[in-house]
Amino acid sequence: MTMAVNMREPVDPVMEAIAAAVRNYTNAHPSAEADIYRYSPVSVRVRVVDPDFRGKSRSERHKIVWPLLYALDADILADLTILLLLAPDELESSIANRDFDTPVFAAEYAAALKAVSGGGAATP
Repeated sequence: MTMAVNMREPVDPVMEAIAAAVRNYTNAHPSAEADIYRYSPVSVRVRVVDPDFRGKSRSERHKIVWPLLYALDADILADLTILLLLAPDELESSIANRDFDTPVFAAEYAAALKAVSGGGAATP
């Protein structure tokens, strides 16, 4: 069974393209799970959690995942600002993961986006 690539709302075409590339990894690694969200109008963050990363350096992990992303258009890749590749036991100790789980500006951005699209006030 393959794990999902989860995306936080609102989802846009850039996020969908990145998710399609990351899904190639999660489909090949049944224990992996990925999360993708837009942090700001110019920033998409990706986290892949996989037990197969255990014992591998950050460099080794990136050498496995980045080739799947290289096929993306340069404008799409320009929005990818964080690619966090963690083993499950690293989740609690990763400072970047803490920011991933509780982004400071994401809620404000989502509220502003909702207001611009006619969904309500822009105050978070």
